Amino acid sequence: MTDEPSRLFRDAWIRGVKKYFPGEPKPGYIAPWEDMPDWEKRAAAAVHEQVRQFIEISDGETSKLTREQKGRFVAVCWVAQIYKHIPDPKPSYVADWDDLPEWQRETDTEIFEAIESHSA
Repeated sequence: MTDEPSRLFRDAWIRGVKKYFPGEPKPGYIAPWEDMPDWEKRAAAAVHEQVRQFIEISDGETSKLTREQKGRFVAVCWVAQIYKHIPDPKPSYVADWDDLPEWQRETDTEIFEAIESHSA
């Protein structure tokens, strides 16, 4: 497996955090790819693939989704990966869309759009 899809996901995450996070983000939020734990790299690859497939089987019509719909899709895919990789995650790791901070919702949306742009 190539790291390219996972890196695309991570790069979009870092750009979103830097753009939307209020104040100084935690170092782990913007850590480089090489410093990420293996489980998180696998999770990023899985979510990237889920979004890519969703775009593909929708014949590109995902461009008609709202920003919120795009972000929600990324968020729920990520929550499933958290449950897969962390036996007893903190509630904030698996929070529902409405409970996520605004910066995280915006970042998840931008991840979808980055994958969408790359898939076009």
